[in-house]
Amino acid sequence: MKKIISIALVLVMAACMFASCGGAKDDNVITMATSADFPPYEYYENDKIVGIDIEIMEAVCAKIGMTLQPEDMSFDSVIGAAQTGKADIAMSGITITEDRKNMVNFTIPYTSTAQSIIVVKDGAITTKADLEGKKIGVQINTTGDTQVTEEFGDEAVDRYQNGALAVESLKNGKVDCVVIDGEVAKALVASNEGLEIIADAYSIEEYAIALKKDNTELLEKINGALEELLADGTIDAIMDKYIEE
Repeated sequence: MKKIISIALVLVMAACMFASCGGAKDDNVITMATSADFPPYEYYENDKIVGIDIEIMEAVCAKIGMTLQPEDMSFDSVIGAAQTGKADIAMSGITITEDRKNMVNFTIPYTSTAQSIIVVKDGAITTKADLEGKKIGVQINTTGDTQVTEEFGDEAVDRYQNGALAVESLKNGKVDCVVIDGEVAKALVASNEGLEIIADAYSIEEYAIALKKDNTELLEKINGALEELLADGTIDAIMDKYIEE
């Protein structure tokens, strides 16, 4: 009986060790939580996730001797993935905010952007002041969502899982405008006739990479790489590849 129990324990321990080894994290891989519905920052090209954030993070990984593994999920999950350590980083056009700083650490900013206002051409909205009393479409849990809700109240906001769905509602007359990140707004307007971006920006903000609070070693490595990539023009070149002025 003791022999059987001993054998069983050995088998259990072996299974646990195997599971641990099989599930162990590869220290040479950075897992990146991202929402691949956010062109030009991250989106699918055939079955591959591509875009500005992917190329910037690949350049960072090359600097620090690691490889990148993007993991696609909804935008409202990316911060939580970094916060809990499910992913090493979150990078998905993420704006630095005070609320988010309470949950994660941020790298230095790698670019700045505007929250833009998309409207129907020749419509009633021509300036930011015209948003008063209007129904505004946003992508859920983005800074556009937060800012518009704070300024105009929850009743003024319609939330969508991504910008494309918000724009469809604009085209169908369910909302009067869409507030979303500037480069994403450009991509959406380019692919949808009859829409435009008004001259007034809703706000200006900075993008950075989010990491778990206690992951300070990786934070320092990424910051060092970003500083070099900003200084040598690599990040500017990546931005220029995707964004036409």
